[in-house]
Amino acid sequence: MKHLLLKYMARLTSLSEAEQHAILDEIQVEEYRKGTVLLRQGEIPGKCYFVLKGCVRQHAVDETGRDITSNFYTEEQAIAIFNVHKPDKSSDYTLTCLEDSVLVVGQLDTEREMYAKYTQLESMTRRMIEESFGQVQEEFAAFIASSPEERYKTLLLRRPGLIDRVPQHQLASYLGMTPESLSRIKKRLHRERAETEL
Repeated sequence: MKHLLLKYMARLTSLSEAEQHAILDEIQVEEYRKGTVLLRQGEIPGKCYFVLKGCVRQHAVDETGRDITSNFYTEEQAIAIFNVHKPDKSSDYTLTCLEDSVLVVGQLDTEREMYAKYTQLESMTRRMIEESFGQVQEEFAAFIASSPEERYKTLLLRRPGLIDRVPQHQLASYLGMTPESLSRIKKRLHRERAETEL
């Protein structure tokens, strides 16, 4: 599993092989069962994660009591809650494992020590966050400008494996539609595909 991290270190740093392996020896990798809550809405985050295997859902309950899905993190994606702007530093989201998952766990209180010891690790982390943030900005802009059907088609293109990995009502919430609308869109696209194959 740690070979995924080696890939990032090789791509985003000029650390020697010995330094890379020294970092890997210090990194904490944990296995979590499906259904494990990593962080609850309202708690102060103390950890960040990198998904080696599995799927983690980011969601929140709004003021009307609706549980809204805002992201799914899968292999090779970093999970961090950015809340420094909030006076109480609490999380707006809950993070829940949708599958048995293997995650790299970073302790936020020891992060500075690791960065001081391995200075390139900080720049690697920053570059990973920049890449991720750029992707989120792009996806958000596309989401706002597109119809529910276009959102589903985009998801099929960019993350096709997600569709069979997560419950349909959570997928519908993530796409900003009702489960019934998602079902209708899927049926219509399936029918159109079948007609073009005739």
